This record gives sequence, structure tokens and C-alpha cells, in this order.
Amino acid sequence: MARFSISGGDDGEGSSNHQPRKRQRLPSIDEDEETAGSSGEEDEEEDDRLIESTSDDSDREVVIEEATTRQISSSRDSSLSVTLLDPDVLDCPICCEPLKLPIFQCDNGHLACSVCCTKVRNICPSCTLPVGYIRCRAMEKVIETSRVSCPYAKYGCKEKMLYGNKFSHEKLCVFAPCSCPVLDCDYTGYYKDLNTHVRAKHKDEVVPFVWDVSITIRLDKTTILQEENDGEVMVVQVFRGLHVVYVVVSCIAPSAREVGNFSYYLVTVPLAVDGSLVQRSMMKNIQKLRNEQPEDGFMVIPSYMLSGSSRILLGRGRAYGHA
Repeated sequence: MARFSISGGDDGEGSSNHQPRKRQRLPSIDEDEETAGSSGEEDEEEDDRLIESTSDDSDREVVIEEATTRQISSSRDSSLSVTLLDPDVLDCPICCEPLKLPIFQCDNGHLACSVCCTKVRNICPSCTLPVGYIRCRAMEKVIETSRVSCPYAKYGCKEKMLYGNKFSHEKLCVFAPCSCPVLDCDYTGYYKDLNTHVRAKHKDEVVPFVWDVSITIRLDKTTILQEENDGEVMVVQVFRGLHVVYVVVSCIAPSAREVGNFSYYLVTVPLAVDGSLVQRSMMKNIQKLRNEQPEDGFMVIPSYMLSGSSRILLGRGRAYGHA
């Protein structure tokens, strides 16, 4: 089984030394059997390391490392750890997306995914030969048997997935890093660790709340709130426009199923005008605050209504009741 790990051109073994090395030949199965049958030789051999690097001027390099000590008689079951210092080799050279089966090649060996074959009308953009009729079984085997670690492994994710599924996993990974919403704080981490950080370091800068209990807030500035028991961090952002303010309520967490959904019920009651303005909606999970006027999911409040009071109720799932 081959385990693939992806790194940039400046990481990994051999990245600082681009001098070509002579490839070491691994013993064949027949040689292994002969060696195993010889009485004067050892039954086990030390870990072998095979490093193969390109000798041209590019930075592309592949490091192949035998990761486990293997028995000579069972060399077929050995495990290889492969580090690709140029991860682009697993991407379609036309659309630059991860290669997925089926994979095609032209007579010159240029690769293309099935979608791109249709887009280029079955003409290879590299050499103009026909493409889309010959499968590249070797690359398909590499893609089928490769596994990559989640890029958020340092935050706690232990998932390994097909390289082609990497981006879809990233979008829904519960360990996707979240940034502290407090001004001038550069903390980034797993959202539960972020909740602990906010409680420990910014207790005086957040407003505590309890699920399904309304609290009074000001809508002339951005407010950070934290649930007293669970620790979830919510942010009420306020953006000023011409005679109006745009209000956005968000939860600082990744868009993962394990996190759950949150909602809010916001009521603004002006002093000099009868009536009130009410907004009930599901809130978005975001990993980092952006100081840009929102394009959707906001509440518009006329500036003259800011003279009154505003109350907000936050809850899990859909918001019901009154603030």
C-alpha cells in the first residue's frame, strides 16, 4: 500500500539538494527467495531508502521512501511512503483540478480528465493529437491507491482521503481553522480551542449570553458574544451605509455537520416611531471576520431607528419565540 503526502517545493527531504542521484535497484522477488534460502545470510534487512529526483532545471521532485522494515520473503507486502514535492502531477494539466477517473492520454502521453477531453473537443492542447480515446491506466492506479492527509492535520484532523476528494473534505472539515474575531488578536485554531481562547483571553471584550434568552445589544458597533455554557462565539457585525446600517449575525465556526446550525431573532424598536423591525434567520458559519459590506444574509435598518433599543435571541436550530 502506498501512502502519499503532499508538500510544497521547499519542504520534505531532498528539496534543498537538486543534484541527481543514481537510483538504487531494489532486489527482485527471485533474488529475495534466493537470499532467503541461503544459510549464510540474514533473514531480515535494514530499511532501504530510494530517493529519485529530476535532473532538469525545474523544481519538480519526487521522494520515494520505504517506510517499514520488511521481511525478504514478503517484499510484496512492504509499505511505501511517497512524498510529492510537486503536487501538480496529480492535477489535470488543462483544468488544474485533481485528476479523477477516467483519465485519458494522447499518443504523446499528455494527460487529460474526461471533462476536459470534451471541452477541448478531443484535441490535445499540448500537441494537437487526439485525446480522450486511450485510458492512462497507470495514472488511474496511482490516483485510486493514493491517500493524502487533511491539510488541517495540525489542528487535529486525522482523516486520510483520496487526493481527488481533498478539496471537498476541506470545505466540510470540522478542524478547519478559525480566527479570533477580537481586534488585533492573531489567534487561529480549531473552533473549540478558539472558544476556549476567547473565554480565557478576551472575557472582558465579549458579551455573555444563554441560548434562547434575549439580551440587549447596541447596533452602532460590532458586538462579540459568547454562550456561557457551550462557549460558541457569535458576532453581530454592523456596516454603515447611506442613512442605513447593514447588520450581519454569524457564528465563528467551520461549515461542518458536527458543529450544527444556529439562528437568531433580532428586534429593533425606535423611540420616536411606532412599530418595530424584526429579523428572524439562520446565521452563517464563518471561519474569519471580513470587514466588507455583505452581499446577502444581512438586515437593513434605517439610521433613525438606531435611537431605540435592540434585542437579540440566539438559539440552536431554527429561531422561535420572541426577543
